[in-house]
Amino acid sequence: MSNGKHVIDLSHPIRVGLITYPGLPAPVITPHLTYADSRSRYEPGTEFAMDVITMIGNTGTYLDSPYHRYEGGADLAGLDLATLVDLPAEVFHIPDASPRAIDEAALWDRDVRGAAVLVHTGWDRLFGTAEYAVDAPFLTAKAGDYLRDAGAVLVGIDSLNIDDTQSGGERPVHSALLAAGIHVVEHLTHLQHLPDSGGRFTAAPPAVEGFGTFPVRAFAIIG
Repeated sequence: MSNGKHVIDLSHPIRVGLITYPGLPAPVITPHLTYADSRSRYEPGTEFAMDVITMIGNTGTYLDSPYHRYEGGADLAGLDLATLVDLPAEVFHIPDASPRAIDEAALWDRDVRGAAVLVHTGWDRLFGTAEYAVDAPFLTAKAGDYLRDAGAVLVGIDSLNIDDTQSGGERPVHSALLAAGIHVVEHLTHLQHLPDSGGRFTAAPPAVEGFGTFPVRAFAIIG
């Protein structure tokens, strides 16, 4: 960008065979119309490709809407774009989090009202490997409650899940944030390139009715 501003891509590319979350299917891409087949349909020198992707919504870097957690909650088509686009980014750099649990005390040092809170743990370096699913950093229930009460608009993390998936079936952070209409973005990457404050964050999914979670092209503008 001009005027000294830079766009930082915060999304993992989606490819055939990508395993984002263990146990969930990988995307499959198949041709509907190939370049070769299209040549008989158009003028010479004009060709197109059209492809079909079969993919679970929880693929790559994706956003959870309230519908993902709550029947009757807002689906992807019901989200207000103002809560997804050009949000002030408050980035908390907690690389190599130890212990794995990130508590609310790690988030106390600034005002997050109206902001996208992005938690940088560095775990994205393992994305696409078996190790990514083991002992991943997460937010505690108290951290989720704190961010809800502090007025965050969106909460993102560069880890497997915003909750502790090794604790059983409980998902207190998803439950608290999505009940309040606060979006969750998981599997972010490259957060190390963002300043603590001053960036602007965008992560908008397509407006799909009756769908709760979908990949986003998440990015930040800094400078």
